[in-house]
Amino acid sequence: MATKNLSEYDINTVPSAAGMKFGIVVAEWNYQITGALAQGAVDTLKKHGAKDENIFIKHVPGSFELTMGGQFFAEYTDADAILLLGCVIQGETRHFDFICHGVTQGATQLNMNYNLPVIFGVLTTDTEQQALDRAGGKLGNKGDEAAITAIKMVAFQKEMEA
Repeated sequence: MATKNLSEYDINTVPSAAGMKFGIVVAEWNYQITGALAQGAVDTLKKHGAKDENIFIKHVPGSFELTMGGQFFAEYTDADAILLLGCVIQGETRHFDFICHGVTQGATQLNMNYNLPVIFGVLTTDTEQQALDRAGGKLGNKGDEAAITAIKMVAFQKEMEA
């Protein structure tokens, strides 16, 4: 269980997102949850200075497809960071394990292959209620956390390149 609210952070530790470009890939599966994650991410990016014209959102069928969507953003756009937003809820079969492992490994591979921040914003919960709690519910919004991570990693990369 999360020990803190995912939407609580020290605003003074977040650089300006002005001029940064973000690609957001959202899984359609469990859209009540993933749509809320996307809205949280967009709201947080804009709160920190990102402009609407620098936030690009694309949808893929499910969480397993997030990494291919991320690869397309890396190859076909000039995004400074890519956010992968999905939700996998434990069921009665091992499908959960395979999807979670695949998307986790895929996100790591994208980070390494493209020298670009690819942010893992995928909820992996036991129940739908746990996911709702982390998609704007009592534990905040993982989309907010993913957006803050993206902003900080873009700023970090630009600092290292300078």
